[in-house]
Amino acid sequence: MSIEAVLFDLDDTLLWDERSIEEAFHYTCLTAANREGIDAAELEKAVRQEARALYESYETFPFTQMIGINPFEGLWAQFTAGEQPEFRKLEQIAPVYRKEAWNRGLRALGITNEQLGDELAEQFVSERRNRPHFYEETLQILGELKGKVKLLLLTNGCPALQQEKLDGVPELAPFFDHIVISGAFGRGKPDPSIFRHALELLDVQPEQALMVGDKLTTDIKGALATGIASVWLNRNGKTNDSEIKPDYEIKHLSEIHDIAAQVI
Repeated sequence: MSIEAVLFDLDDTLLWDERSIEEAFHYTCLTAANREGIDAAELEKAVRQEARALYESYETFPFTQMIGINPFEGLWAQFTAGEQPEFRKLEQIAPVYRKEAWNRGLRALGITNEQLGDELAEQFVSERRNRPHFYEETLQILGELKGKVKLLLLTNGCPALQQEKLDGVPELAPFFDHIVISGAFGRGKPDPSIFRHALELLDVQPEQALMVGDKLTTDIKGALATGIASVWLNRNGKTNDSEIKPDYEIKHLSEIHDIAAQVI
């Protein structure tokens, strides 16, 4: 049976979210380094550690795990959309969380300066919002697939935040027949229900689809559980020592053409 649809993950598959976050940390931490004479890299390490621990301490953590919202997205997300009551809690928590994460990071390096910590929290939001990076091949490959197969974007995250990421690269969304965001659906990858929902929207059977994504634990695991051929985008040659075995492994999005031609 031929491939009639391709499902794509968003973050670090089409959008280079990791680079955006790294640059936001870099320039924000440089501000602190220039003000206090501390090491920018050490501050980034400390803030990442403190943010993760703080994030996991909130009652909303199980929900963010289910939806697929990581601690560093929480450092700049507004959480203004989504019907679930947990999003309203996150909307209240977020401003406090951002400031506390940066202040704890500073304190870990011996700096007690809440005014600076609060300023860094706001700078990080601005830095990340102004850095909507995407991979150079993204638009080309989507353009080559458009019209030949159905395209669906399947992304974990807060609806408001994921929409903001899409708004940052306005050329992206028009390629897709459907966009499914876990926070709007109610469950995130790897839950099979969100994959089945995607298939229903596309009106295709599992064996007629490919799922392309960079994360084994969400994109690939969910696709395998749903009977969709899974394509692990492993740009950096990571070693897969998990029990999750993708059907295909690629280093560049252009390899999707060959896979689609093979799956008959």
